[in-house]
Amino acid sequence: MSDKSLDTLHESVPIHNKTGIRRLFAFIGPAYLVSVGYMDPGNWATDIQGGAAFGYQLIWILLLSNIMAILLQSLSARLGIVRRLDLAQVNRETYPRGVNFCLYILAELAIAATDLAEVLGMAIGIKLLTGLPLMYGTLITVLDTFLFMLLQRYGIRKMEAFIFVLVVTIGCSFLFEMIIAKPDLGEAVKGLVPSALSPAALYIAVGMIGATVMPHNLYLHSALVQTRKIERSSKGIRKSIFYNFIDSTIALNAAFFVNAAILILAATAFHNTGNQTVAKIEEAHSLLAPLLGSKLAPILFAVALIAAGQSSTITGTLSGQIVMEGYLNLRLNPWIRRLLTRLIAIIPAVFVIGIMGEGRVDELLIFSQVILSLQLGFAVIPLIHFVSDKKTMGEFAIGKWIKLLSWIIASILVYLNGNLVLDFAISFLGGDAAFILKTILIIAITFFVGLLIYIIVYPLLLVRLYKHRQDLHGIPVELDWEQTVPLKRIAIAVDFSTADTKLIKTAIGQATSTSEFIFIHIVESVTARYFQEVSDDEESRMDKERLEAYANALMEKGYKATTVLGFKNRVAEIVRIVEESESQLLVMGAHKHQGWKDYIFGETIESVRHKVKIPVLIVNY
Repeated sequence: MSDKSLDTLHESVPIHNKTGIRRLFAFIGPAYLVSVGYMDPGNWATDIQGGAAFGYQLIWILLLSNIMAILLQSLSARLGIVRRLDLAQVNRETYPRGVNFCLYILAELAIAATDLAEVLGMAIGIKLLTGLPLMYGTLITVLDTFLFMLLQRYGIRKMEAFIFVLVVTIGCSFLFEMIIAKPDLGEAVKGLVPSALSPAALYIAVGMIGATVMPHNLYLHSALVQTRKIERSSKGIRKSIFYNFIDSTIALNAAFFVNAAILILAATAFHNTGNQTVAKIEEAHSLLAPLLGSKLAPILFAVALIAAGQSSTITGTLSGQIVMEGYLNLRLNPWIRRLLTRLIAIIPAVFVIGIMGEGRVDELLIFSQVILSLQLGFAVIPLIHFVSDKKTMGEFAIGKWIKLLSWIIASILVYLNGNLVLDFAISFLGGDAAFILKTILIIAITFFVGLLIYIIVYPLLLVRLYKHRQDLHGIPVELDWEQTVPLKRIAIAVDFSTADTKLIKTAIGQATSTSEFIFIHIVESVTARYFQEVSDDEESRMDKERLEAYANALMEKGYKATTVLGFKNRVAEIVRIVEESESQLLVMGAHKHQGWKDYIFGETIESVRHKVKIPVLIVNY
């Protein structure tokens, strides 16, 4: 079973044969798949509520979220490029099994919350365009499973192109919406200035951050960058990091434009006209035409909503695959994985619509985004640890200023979420809820706070342990397991026994198609000892014929092969021939002699391997 992230797409896009602008375009793509998660229907719900209730006040939250997203996604891309592992795989490699299982459950909850928003958004969009009841629209979303599987068959570049078209559709729709709405851009710019937030505004703000800086996107990006087959040199990795940063900046700024446009549209159409209680996507859609005086506005709104929901569903599926395979090392058939993900999202949606009615759908959307935000710390903190680790990242570990900024962002996220949880806990514990429910809440909060502290502290303890081992044993050698220079010449010392077959097969296993074999045999007859090269006794002639037979057999298989006979001293001759032929590897046989025979037959190997300056491969007969 392959241990590569998204193994069917791994390194499927070649980069090395492209230059200039074509090279940049070859890298463009992963961040666009990530960016659609930043403009999914869950964002719409928080943006509409934020704009309608608080006008332009929360635009700075969107800007802050976008800055956070660009930095964190660039760190995620860096991890995938340098380590060639996704975030889930590195977590599995670092944390104990029990902690990893908890992180896996949290990641799956985040993906389920994302998919829930996509299901509801798609269903609402279908209803707005066709009038189909929300329940039927929700069930229809199961069919997008087939679209995803079709796209995956055509490769990552086709999938990226499809997503790009949907992103352009969303962007153009809201560009026209802005032209129709004619917002007061001067007032909108003032919304970029940070301001104090009321508890109600904080709830929406945390939902915005959760909808923008989505935890599953950190897993996704670290895997998607591995679809590019880059040059694995220091220069090649550094260029790849740079190009992916450009990709992230462009794609996520496009997502910021869409989110800001939704919020500004809601502020202009609803907040400024006294409709500050508008909190539902459907209500926003129905009010656009009378308030803006355009029948085109609600149509564009619905089209963009469907495009957002459809594009986001792909990222959710890929994220689910990455998380399951990374944490559990478990691979399911893509059809089964996609259907499971979609059913997990549809069940709560159908439950809410069937039991509580369509009027509670937007509340479910907002709640799904808050759930996403609460998971952020459990994805962001390990990521910062991993990209800061010089032992595994080497020269590509982030610098102290980037590290400081990353920890500030993580602290802000944890602080905002902590405030939200604290406010909820105080109101819940002060209410009329049953004692058992209050006890469960306290236990749950204590557990998750403990888990958060653990994932912060554990990597630091590993670093201290590693440093302690360095102090005891010295700095470990950094090993390069890749064979950078193929073996051109391999020397084989044969003795014409039945074991030569195993010896030669082993030597072939170390060779490439361009390798040359040098067969060595030392003639030990009395005549050869005295006359050496000019000796013409029967043993010398037979040994030469056997060597040539070995060489001819290999040449028939397409290899290059030569023969060299040595005379007199076995050790000195093997060493001389190896050096003169400039061999890069010597293959010799060990007869497994024991006792007194080892002193006779084993002496050759011991003496030779100490005198030659190349690796000696000893094959047991």
